[in-house]
Amino acid sequence: MASFAAEVKNEIARLMYDSGCDRTAEMAALLRMGGTITFGPSHMLGVNFTTENAAVARKMIGLLRQEGAGVHTEIAARRARRLKKNNNYLVRIAPQPGVAELLEHLGLMQEGSLNLGQERKGLAILRKSCCRAAYLRGAFLGGGSVNRPEASYHLELVTPSYAFADLLHALMVRLDFPAGITDRRDVYVVYLKEGDAVADFLGMMQAEKSVERFEVARNLKEVRGQVNRLVNCETANLQKAVDAAGRQLADIRRIERAAGLEGLPDILRETAEARLAHPDASLAELAALLCVSKPGVNHRLRKLHAMAEELATD
Repeated sequence: MASFAAEVKNEIARLMYDSGCDRTAEMAALLRMGGTITFGPSHMLGVNFTTENAAVARKMIGLLRQEGAGVHTEIAARRARRLKKNNNYLVRIAPQPGVAELLEHLGLMQEGSLNLGQERKGLAILRKSCCRAAYLRGAFLGGGSVNRPEASYHLELVTPSYAFADLLHALMVRLDFPAGITDRRDVYVVYLKEGDAVADFLGMMQAEKSVERFEVARNLKEVRGQVNRLVNCETANLQKAVDAAGRQLADIRRIERAAGLEGLPDILRETAEARLAHPDASLAELAALLCVSKPGVNHRLRKLHAMAEELATD
């Protein structure tokens, strides 16, 4: 069964864009997340792009056909050798003429030099808000993850480059997402931890079905939380009532052993006998039996408690 993150990627990988700048921005982030530069004869460049998601691999092929300036591409699948490991898909652009121009177009090269590690110099493709959203969408496709909505709220983009993580963080903040950034072993993580922020980020990526599932699960979780809080509150109140009834019974029996109940004023004797006859009754039920108000019964029980305390000190 596919994870929620895989479902989100499968959904947004199917999206197609009329705007060339959106395609460029998404492909740039995808390659920055999962691509490596290769070198061939005559200083020609190539690119290898690796992903565990077949839909993402197909998306990269589609983008290259639209924006790749005619570069030849190959795709190969590597079957996982271990259980519970995903297959790897390799999209390969062999070193060839046109790759350097493609990297320049994507902002990954500048004036003939690779721009990796200095991403803030390559922001020409991110001038428009739609391109910034497409860039983050590509980053999620290439190295993102999100918890299933029934679990804790957490979405993250993972990269081994601090400079790239810093760029992603800046883009998310610029789009008003409350993003954080941290390191984890040998990678850097840009993350969201608020339910509203995760839902908005999915919406920004146009993952409409995933947003719907997320919101349904979040609403169910909130309802369950409210029910649990009510049940816990009711349980706590019930326990308090049981504890109070136990103390009242102990007070009455102390009075009964020490002096008997016959000498009590009528209203106190009636209250004591009612409590002994109905040890599990709530204060409201006891008040109804005695035809008095709850404060009236509570006042009588406090008097019985005071009498029991005096007898205990004698």
